[in-house]
Amino acid sequence: MSSCPCGSELPAESCCLPILQGELKAPTAERLMRARYCAFARGEIDFLSASLHPDHRSDHDVDATRRWAESAQWQGLQIVDTDAGGEGDSEGLVEFVATFKEKDVVRQHHERSRFSRFEGDWYFVDGEMVLPATRVNPGPKVGRNDPCPCGSGKKYKKCCGR
Repeated sequence: MSSCPCGSELPAESCCLPILQGELKAPTAERLMRARYCAFARGEIDFLSASLHPDHRSDHDVDATRRWAESAQWQGLQIVDTDAGGEGDSEGLVEFVATFKEKDVVRQHHERSRFSRFEGDWYFVDGEMVLPATRVNPGPKVGRNDPCPCGSGKKYKKCCGR
């Protein structure tokens, strides 16, 4: 038995596969998120469409979803945070990072996804990208005519500032 692609360390047969195959309904928003990640990893586009909230299916681009799922090598899922989305809730948020390789470049998709119950079942509603925090260089700014910080003795503009 292989472990589930969602990163739960459970066998796929007792984790996301029953949800993907329609044998079990996702009991929480997080479990649906994990199953959707597995659907991307396995190329199960029909599940991705079916798990999309009915109110949001009209603008869903199945072909673009298929291209992305098939062009990427899915490498891992990390659940960063959840807010509500439990068995007794009607709405929930799941923040996650999906790591994938595309055209030999490893990328990360960091998203905060919104889930909602509709007629008793969990559905993906929409997602918002989480942008990386802006990092400010804490060191002093080097002017172009200042000595190069590498220690060469040259002006910055003639050395590392090229």
